[in-house]
Amino acid sequence: MGRNRTFIEADIVAQCAEVFRSGGYEGTSIDDLVVATGLHRGSLYKAFGSKRGLFVLALRQSAGQAIPTNDATDLLLVALMELARRDPEIRAIAFDILSGRASEHTPQSLGERLLERALETLTEESTTKDPA
Repeated sequence: MGRNRTFIEADIVAQCAEVFRSGGYEGTSIDDLVVATGLHRGSLYKAFGSKRGLFVLALRQSAGQAIPTNDATDLLLVALMELARRDPEIRAIAFDILSGRASEHTPQSLGERLLERALETLTEESTTKDPA
């Protein structure tokens, strides 16, 4: 008999979603997720199967929001730019989000969010380079 889980799955998925949003899917390692969640690597694998499994849950969780936030849009962008081309399940989830009833995600809103993220990155980089 195994030990009972001492974490709330939705909280862990939300913590991992934040890591995926900031680092992208490819830029996120299991070690990054271990640090972000405070769980052991084995616990993550046992509960979620894989890094991809965590990403799928994070994307589904964010898709369930009534009104999309920038965080949900950012995760959708990660899915579209890094995974949808080669992963049919991710592509199907992204399609469902984009074609959902009264979807807030339009090509224009996704493009605008991409530009906002680029500007945020440039601002962060210039702040860290400029010690003054």
